[in-house]
Amino acid sequence: MKVIVFGASGMVGQGVLRACLADAAVTEVVAVVRRPLRRADPRLREVAHADFTDLSPVAGELAGADACFYCLGVSAAGRSEAEYERVTYDYALAAARAVTAGSPELTFTYVSGEGTDSSERGRSAWARIKGRTENALLSMDMRAYMFRPGWIQPVHGETSRTRGYRVMYAATSWLYPVLRRFAPRHVTTTEQLGRAMLAVVRLGGGGPHILHSPEINRLGS
Repeated sequence: MKVIVFGASGMVGQGVLRACLADAAVTEVVAVVRRPLRRADPRLREVAHADFTDLSPVAGELAGADACFYCLGVSAAGRSEAEYERVTYDYALAAARAVTAGSPELTFTYVSGEGTDSSERGRSAWARIKGRTENALLSMDMRAYMFRPGWIQPVHGETSRTRGYRVMYAATSWLYPVLRRFAPRHVTTTEQLGRAMLAVVRLGGGGPHILHSPEINRLGS
């Protein structure tokens, strides 16, 4: 199975990449990156690219894939709505068009988030834009799955590239066991996310196409 990963340098992407390289069924992982990951594995190939709105220069590298795990994302804090929409919506749609062009049976998974607004009419800009992105991806001719995790706990040393998130996770590391016990429907881990993404590829387009933490944890166990 050939897998493409966007956002492999982020906390979620690191967990997904680890799960892919731990799965014997994955024969090749293509990580589309802006900067080197500094990770060595014979099945991992890094494709450096700067403009995520135009992936035509690397189209040949993306062809023939079985799955694309889209984990690229940014925080809405400190960004204008237009900037957040460009990264969240434009990048994701460009990636989906590029990877499906050479792989009509491809499975595309998109990491959204708990609270995403499918109606696209809510007051929260990030939730509306995430909802618009999900709706657009689900309308495309591909096997699309939207992942809406709540609290994501890094479990194998994965770290966020956003300093504020790194500080938050360091300060609240004690909270995960509490949430897992008292609010298990709203928590997952980077490992379970990665395994669940691989699991939906094997569904062949079946099953629910919007997955929250309970479904993610079931598939990733």
